[in-house]
This record gives sequence, structure tokens and C-alpha cells, in this order.
Amino acid sequence: MSSIRFGIAVVGGIAIALATAVGSYGQDTTVRTIKIATAAESKPLSWGAIGTEPQGYEPDVLRAINAKLPQYKFEMEGAADIAQETGLATGKYDMASGGYYRAPAREKQFLIPDNPLGASLMKIYSRKDSNINGMKDLVGKQIVPVTAGGGVYKFVTKWQQENPGYKIDITASSAGVPYPDRLKEVQNGKYDALVLPSNLGEQTVIDNQKLDIKASEPVSINNTYLLIHKSDENKALVDDVNRVLKELRGDGTLSKLSQKWFGEDVTTYMK
Repeated sequence: MSSIRFGIAVVGGIAIALATAVGSYGQDTTVRTIKIATAAESKPLSWGAIGTEPQGYEPDVLRAINAKLPQYKFEMEGAADIAQETGLATGKYDMASGGYYRAPAREKQFLIPDNPLGASLMKIYSRKDSNINGMKDLVGKQIVPVTAGGGVYKFVTKWQQENPGYKIDITASSAGVPYPDRLKEVQNGKYDALVLPSNLGEQTVIDNQKLDIKASEPVSINNTYLLIHKSDENKALVDDVNRVLKELRGDGTLSKLSQKWFGEDVTTYMK
């Protein structure tokens, strides 16, 4: 082979190698779109219906996570409570946020990062003229039905087991009734009390609609988590999100966002 032909062959080989390297690099940096369902009517935790950019604590945390993970593009949309977990289970969504607690059923069905997204303070909402201030006061009362298998149901059931001397009647329901309507049912006397985490916007509804509803002191404190669709493809996603959540807590980002949206640092309650 002449030196000229050899030179051409070498240059050609280098060009092919560079092209292959560039192609591989391009594949490695492909941005994956992650579809996320956020709570649609839970101000200040999260709100914004379909077609509206979600706002609130959790959407801001999700944006902070995405800023540290450029290999993903987070696309958020508000969804009703019942639609979030259903959509996540079917794969319509890759991720969901809505003040979720860890529960055995969820741990079996979804991928859940070890590091929490925030913390919720469980409170009892009742009419101001009621004598309801704690869990024992719910004996003999009509309580607004709670989501079957959800965090509130788990909490009340566990409390009942630990306090067998106090019988509380609680009904599980799969109906996605918006929180404002639930508060109105307490206001009009259909129910005596509503047990819910306080970070779902209840106080905003009470203030805006001038409801004669009071909130108790926290009866329970729980970490909240992101839920991720269970698939092999999402195993890397859950690891990435878990790592960044730890960083955001460590650098004070979660604390600042909590102060912004809740007026207090709920991260101090995170276990």
C-alpha cells in the first residue's frame, strides 16, 4: 500500500471513529421526557388544572430536581386525586406528587425514593362550635370518608389499633371528592369532622369561603414522597431523584421552598 493510500485509509478510519463517538455521545445525552401528575386543587401544596402550569411547593421542588438532572425533561399537569394513582399505575404518568405517604400497597405497586419530598401535619377539621380537638373526640362522630389505602386511612386505622378503648367509625372510599367540597360537608353538618394533612390548602379554602371551620393541633406528622411508575426503565430515574432530593434538603432548598409556600419550615419535621 502506498503512503498516500495508507494516509487516506488512516484519515478515513479516524473519521469513522469520530463519527461513532459523536453518535454514541448523542445517544448518551438524549433527554428523556418524564410525565408527572401533580395535585390540581391543593393550594399551596400544588394546584393547576390541565393546560395550566402547576404552581405550589411540590411543582417548585420538581423544578429544582429537574434543574440538577438535565438528562430529563419534566412535564407536569394537574390531575384529580383518583386519576393520579390510576394514571401512574397504567403508565400514563412516570411520576406523581400529591402529598403521598409511604404505605405497603404503594410500596408494592410503585417505585418510591427513600428521601422524602416534604412533611405533612395531620389535623382534624371541624366546626368551630364543636368539642373536637383530638382523635379521642372523634368517638361517635361522623367522619368524612377517606381514600381507601391512603395515608389518612392508614393513620386512623393504626391509631384505632393502638387505642382499642376508643371506637372510631371511618369509611373508606374510592371517590375523588375535592377537598373544598369535603370542608363544605363539614360546614353544612353532613359530617362532623374531616381528617387530612394540612398542606393540601384547607386553610386557604376556609379563609376564602369564610367557613366556620377550625383546625386542630397536629395529631400526626408524616414524611411525603414522590411515586414513580414501576418499570425497569425507571430504576435509574428513582435513583437519580433520590440522590437529588438528599442534595436539596442538605443545601436548604427544600427549607426555602417550604417557607415560601407554607410560611413555616416543614422540613424540620422530616424524619
